[in-house]
Amino acid sequence: MAPVTGGRRATTPLDIVLVLPLAVIGLAIVAVVFGLVARLTPGELMAALQERETLFALRLSLTTSLISLAIAVTLGVPAAYLLARRHVPGMALVDTLLDLPLVMPPLVAGLGLLFVIGRQSPVPPLARLGAELLFSPAGIVLAQSFVATTIVLRSAKAAFVAVDPGYRAVAGTLGLSPARVLLSIDLPLAAGGIAAGVVLAWARALGEFGATLMVAGATRLHTETLPMAIFLNIATGETGVAVACALVLMATAFLLLLLMRALGGGPSHRNWS
Repeated sequence: MAPVTGGRRATTPLDIVLVLPLAVIGLAIVAVVFGLVARLTPGELMAALQERETLFALRLSLTTSLISLAIAVTLGVPAAYLLARRHVPGMALVDTLLDLPLVMPPLVAGLGLLFVIGRQSPVPPLARLGAELLFSPAGIVLAQSFVATTIVLRSAKAAFVAVDPGYRAVAGTLGLSPARVLLSIDLPLAAGGIAAGVVLAWARALGEFGATLMVAGATRLHTETLPMAIFLNIATGETGVAVACALVLMATAFLLLLLMRALGGGPSHRNWS
């Protein structure tokens, strides 16, 4: 046992060894942030933030990500409840299949979406739908929804599983219907975990790039989200707008992470099972 000094645990050689990896990780993150912030002077940054292209990318990112988030919640929360409360043969296989978007490279996801709704789609109705969705803002929503829905589903499932089954048992003895149990017990008790997953999914949708590139393309002032604006402007050597968009994304992600922790769903508390 480590010696205790003044009511506090004394520092050991192991602590010193373990703090080195933490310092390396922290310094790497600080270096990345500093590299972006130091690239522009305050005046250049303010000018880049007011560029028409930056403002367009910000509006499009917020609009499409919020629509995608609404779709993800509408699909993900009911599906999560079913997975958490019903155990039928084959459910483990379905559960594993639903994890694929979490580990699938975004470019692969986008390529699959492109092929399934593209001109050569094996399902003609999907090909007709694709003619309206591909290379348009609607395509951005499709790509963002695909990656965000599984995050909502996983977080909501973990939140539902964490609800004490005793509450539901008592509700059953009182004669409450399954719908009443869901609305009056499960949803209120799981609300914090679900909300944290929604915030995480929103952050993921805002930063989505690979699948969006495949499905919606990269067209200035048309399908130009914040990640797409970074890509287009770095490719053409216009670093001002690229850095401005990167800083907006980073600041937004930081604020969303703080919100997620306030909701009790930070990375240290999240359970994907």
